[in-house]
Amino acid sequence: QVQLVESGGGLVHTGGSLRLTCAASGRTFSSFARGWFRQAPGKEREFVAAINWNGGRTIYADSVKGRFTISRDNAKNTVYLHMDSLSPEDTAVYYCAAGTSVLSTTEGYDYWGQGTQVTVSS
Repeated sequence: QVQLVESGGGLVHTGGSLRLTCAASGRTFSSFARGWFRQAPGKEREFVAAINWNGGRTIYADSVKGRFTISRDNAKNTVYLHMDSLSPEDTAVYYCAAGTSVLSTTEGYDYWGQGTQVTVSS
């Protein structure tokens, strides 16, 4: 059974940092692009960051550029999202995904995790 499992979410104060982890199992995703999306209450799921298969290309949403960093470890079948300078606007459920291309749209991804809650208090 293919699974993507996110972890590392939690409650943090404004200006704080968190690192999210997405561990994959059931198949190797070393040749897949990996992405992070988020969904706040009452809003649509939005793109956060994506990385190509070997880490040589990354893209970010403008709202997180310079604050978030996506990385991956193919030996561990894992992708990370390091988040700095967090603000209440970053509060959302964060989802990781895997797909064949580095895209900023949900349609580009075939596999999804269940999400991890990130809450930033003011």
